[in-house]
Amino acid sequence: MSNRNYTKYIFVCIITLISYHLYAQNDNPVIKKSAATVKAFVPDSWKIIYSVSGDLNKDLLQDEAIIIENTNPKNFLKNDEMGANVLNINPRKLLVLFKNKDGYQLVAENTKFIPTENSEESRCLEDPLSETKALAIEKGSLRLSFQYFYSCGAWEVTNNDYIFRYQNNQLELIGADSHSYHRASGEKYATSSNFSTFKQGSTSGGNMFGKKDNPKTKWQQLKRRKLITLQNITEDVFERFMDQG
Repeated sequence: MSNRNYTKYIFVCIITLISYHLYAQNDNPVIKKSAATVKAFVPDSWKIIYSVSGDLNKDLLQDEAIIIENTNPKNFLKNDEMGANVLNINPRKLLVLFKNKDGYQLVAENTKFIPTENSEESRCLEDPLSETKALAIEKGSLRLSFQYFYSCGAWEVTNNDYIFRYQNNQLELIGADSHSYHRASGEKYATSSNFSTFKQGSTSGGNMFGKKDNPKTKWQQLKRRKLITLQNITEDVFERFMDQG
């Protein structure tokens, strides 16, 4: 190989490695710890898809919670099976920003608990954020809302709500509600868990069509344990947290 061709080969290799590194980093960019504006926290090639304002730390300033999504073309996958023709598996991040005199401070971020628009494993699952508010700030607490609706392969529809309160210098999970129903039979089931009191109510026997609608709620005391933070919550962590064994 001539020196000229060798130099060209090395140059191509370097560019390829740089490009690969940029794409690899693009799905999990480093978020600024502080900035003057909300938009300044959004990395290049990402976009805000949900946002909400409200006072989370009781300082009378309007804090911000946003969900951002990557727009990497490599994360749009052709789907030849049931479900959407193209699957958008671009990662999403939840950022919680506290307002201060200089702008905003990043208080918490989470990627692993925020569902993507589509799923390679469950291709008939609709976007879990599209039919809910996704984000809300109510009575000083942050609420995340997901809906699991399948266009094919399943009749169950489930809505999950998670409530976080800023306490102990972090956002802690203080409550979780789950409501589900069967689209054919109308049967309903719900659980409501309060992690301030560690009590859980389970309701069954209801029917959304009014057929034999006789809901009954049973309460139980949950095992007390250290609360999950927004920073660390994942689906697996939450399931282990709820395991009463």
